Amino acid sequence: MAKHILSVLTENKAGVLSRISGLFSRRGFNIDSLAVGTTQDESISRMTIVVNGDDYIVEQVCKQLNKLIDVIKIKRLDDNDTVSRELSLIKVAANNKTRSDIIQIVDIFRAKIIDVSHETLTIEMTGTEEKHQALIDLLTPYEIKEMVKTGTVSIERGTNIISK
Repeated sequence: MAKHILSVLTENKAGVLSRISGLFSRRGFNIDSLAVGTTQDESISRMTIVVNGDDYIVEQVCKQLNKLIDVIKIKRLDDNDTVSRELSLIKVAANNKTRSDIIQIVDIFRAKIIDVSHETLTIEMTGTEEKHQALIDLLTPYEIKEMVKTGTVSIERGTNIISK
């Protein structure tokens, strides 16, 4: 099964996210990733939804979403014509012996150290899902204490825009 990215413009109203996530659960569709934020127009929110499935499943999801009153527009984004990123915050155990090794790894990935304590380093990184996994794989031997990732956010390359 392939991952599909849906960009969904909605009215920025209370309950819209709940209705959309409820639609997915009622239909038995799984959301791999969901990121929501306002657009340049504060009355409109943009959801980036990553769904894992075949074309039929994604087509059904789009048809169901289009039936919701608060949904303005849905667009399936093409991986080849889209820029996608995630944000991770990763807290790693660090002592005097391991701190410099961890900092070197962070530098290679062009990530940032955003918090330092005597026992941990907290790292911020943006990038593709594959880049995140590579960093996580390298940091795992140092003991990842805590980690949080946003969902994927995506936008089309060039002059293509999604508008009302």
